Amino acid sequence: MAAMWGASYLFIKVAVDDIPPAAMTEVRVLAAGLLLTAYIVWRMGALRAFAELRAAWRPCLVLGVINAALPMSLVAWGETHIDSSVAGIAQSTVPIFTFLLAARFLPHERVGLVRIAGVALGFVGVAVLTGFAAGGSWWVVAGTLAVVLSSLSYAGGGVYGQLRIRDIPGPVLAAGNMLAAALVLVPFAVVDPPTQVPDAAAFGGLIGLILVPTFAGQLLLFRILRLFGSRKLSIVTYLMPVFAVTYGAVLLGESITTAMLAGFALILLGVALASGQRLFEVRAQEKPA
Repeated sequence: MAAMWGASYLFIKVAVDDIPPAAMTEVRVLAAGLLLTAYIVWRMGALRAFAELRAAWRPCLVLGVINAALPMSLVAWGETHIDSSVAGIAQSTVPIFTFLLAARFLPHERVGLVRIAGVALGFVGVAVLTGFAAGGSWWVVAGTLAVVLSSLSYAGGGVYGQLRIRDIPGPVLAAGNMLAAALVLVPFAVVDPPTQVPDAAAFGGLIGLILVPTFAGQLLLFRILRLFGSRKLSIVTYLMPVFAVTYGAVLLGESITTAMLAGFALILLGVALASGQRLFEVRAQEKPA
């Protein structure tokens, strides 16, 4: 899943050169939503599939906003000003925001000094990453912070999903929240449409974005969320920036600087302390059936 999600920054960077962020995100979520709907119709039959979607409209709408439309648009806009590798590193802050929200809304979460120190260290890493990536450009700062804000939105979606939607099938949530996101984004896409026909590279990036991290990624997302919860799911972000940086360097020729690595190291250490996860141990009862 980290390899799939890490590729999204590459695909976005390629596509957003010719397709405005809102329009690109609209096509992304609409196409993925239709594919996911076809998948659940194939799995459940048309009558049951559409009945499940109607019954789940409220959580699908919430997730469509906070887990799709808003964060995906923020990342797409951010990547008009920053490299895909910087975006991948900036979004590794998801577990930090997950901890902050879980500490407030999940009563079983424990808050200690070590975890609070981890949050602080993670934000220092964001400051280091933003400062060195900017090179004096406020637009680069804004782009980086837009991606960090998307992390807060994704974290909210994970915690909401853990609290509210355990009894809804994952594929139904995946399809419903994509379709809801498409509905929400229509006016923004209409206001800022493409001004020219995108080239082959942009089309390829958009197709890859739809099929890999969005369609297949959404199916995996809700499966993992149901099995392990939002905190375990957030561990994906430990590996995701590694893939994002590798794809950006190898396929887009983006530079990997010492400053980027320093910011990532601080964020990673902060995430490890704040999340309180045992990265390489999974208890037997938490293994998928």
